[in-house]
Amino acid sequence: MFVSDFRKEFYELVQSQRVLLFVASDVDALCACKILQALFQCDHVQYTLVPVSGWQELETAYLEHKEQFRYFILINCGANVDLLDILQPDGDAVFFVCDTHRPVNVVNVYNDTQIKLLIKQDDDLEVPAYEDLFKDEEEDEEHSGNDSDGSEPSEKRIRLEEEIVEQTMRRRQRREWEARRRDILFDYEQYEYHGTSSAIVMFDLAWMLSKDLNDMLWWAIVGLTDQWLQDRITQMKYVTDVGILQRHVSRHNHRNEDEENTLSVDCTRISFELPLKQVKQKFQSMDISLKENLREMIEESANKFGMKDMRIQTFSIHFGFKHKFLASDVVFATMSLMESPEKDGSGTDHFIQALDSLSRNNLDKLYLGLELAKKQLQATQQTIASCLCTNLVISQGPFLYCSLMEGTPDVRLFSKPVSLSLLSRHLLKAFVYSTKNRRCKLLPLVMAAPLSVEQGTVTMVGIPPETDSSDRKNFFGRAFEKAAESTNSRTLHNHFDLSVIELKTEDRSKFLDALISLLS
Repeated sequence: MFVSDFRKEFYELVQSQRVLLFVASDVDALCACKILQALFQCDHVQYTLVPVSGWQELETAYLEHKEQFRYFILINCGANVDLLDILQPDGDAVFFVCDTHRPVNVVNVYNDTQIKLLIKQDDDLEVPAYEDLFKDEEEDEEHSGNDSDGSEPSEKRIRLEEEIVEQTMRRRQRREWEARRRDILFDYEQYEYHGTSSAIVMFDLAWMLSKDLNDMLWWAIVGLTDQWLQDRITQMKYVTDVGILQRHVSRHNHRNEDEENTLSVDCTRISFELPLKQVKQKFQSMDISLKENLREMIEESANKFGMKDMRIQTFSIHFGFKHKFLASDVVFATMSLMESPEKDGSGTDHFIQALDSLSRNNLDKLYLGLELAKKQLQATQQTIASCLCTNLVISQGPFLYCSLMEGTPDVRLFSKPVSLSLLSRHLLKAFVYSTKNRRCKLLPLVMAAPLSVEQGTVTMVGIPPETDSSDRKNFFGRAFEKAAESTNSRTLHNHFDLSVIELKTEDRSKFLDALISLLS
């Protein structure tokens, strides 16, 4: 069920309890976690934090800890599946789910006892009505005549015929209702998309509790920026949420709580033609003429390459006089730390390092993340150029397809879901701008990259078409499930984003054939 009063129905309930936090491996989830951790620290709430990168880790972690806790909080995982069916919890377990994944599973919506959804209801949820999905069990037993009622045989026969007709009508109505239910669920569940940032939801809670601090507001900004950079929300949604956060920024900056840590609105940076010698310097050291004419040069370069809407509102933060960061840079740095290809630590170690980099007293980790992010973005640019120059993006009919081969430079950087998804989105945009085929400009993209040579697996993602009117809804999640089911392909649907799967390399051909047939 949806929680209407976050303070009474959530925070005050867990405030006196020991809770378990399950946090997904994405930047928005980390930011929401940081805000909740700060609130818990203020009120001395005991909690245990467990990072989870997929459904298997969530199930394993729950089985390991379920005896020690009654209250569980899930951040950016759990809303879009039947959580009770997956975890099979005891009857007294309560799950608070703060998740951006849509659509929300209908069982989670209408469960009043164990599932509590920390989701903004002003999002366009479009949940079907209860009576269209659930029906009270009716007695369908065959009613035989009662021989002891003293009725004549003819009356019994008439009554039996009427009961048969009535039962037939009930069965027909039941079949019609079930057919309508399947159609309603198909329409509701066929597209995957995202709602309001979990970090913003948690910041709203902090604001409601009058405990919102500058750091919390910054984390909310970073969480929203993560959604924008990954194309998880529309531009209209982004601009609306930026406006809301800007009002909070103005309010916080007027407090003058800490003059060395202020937030401000800025404009994003883009690539354009500049002398290489100038580009390699820090901005402060560049020629003053270039710095003064920066905006004009950006707009001129954008027009030259036919790029629209290059200017977008974002935020920056100052830590003292030396350290200034854009929200987008922090997103890339945190993401790079979390999906680091280095094998010097486990996934949990990378998660903790990424989480720590969001704190102002761990700027060394943030700078490390920025260096990793630079390498990641350089590899992304080079890989896109290589794919376009060698015509690796091919049309499969209803979608475009690109596969990175083992041995491709920097291919190991793109074995992780978020990195591969970002590469796929940028590749699709570049392909749409460069191709002369009008039909291909309207197609979605399926991309695969090697995951494990030893196990013979690839990571595969599906990206919706790149159009101006795109609503950021992705249909590949359900399509992948049906294609795998119809061909018995060995797939693993472990990621919280349904449009990301793991696939056996040997089954790739038949899987793609089924996907082509399904989407044609």
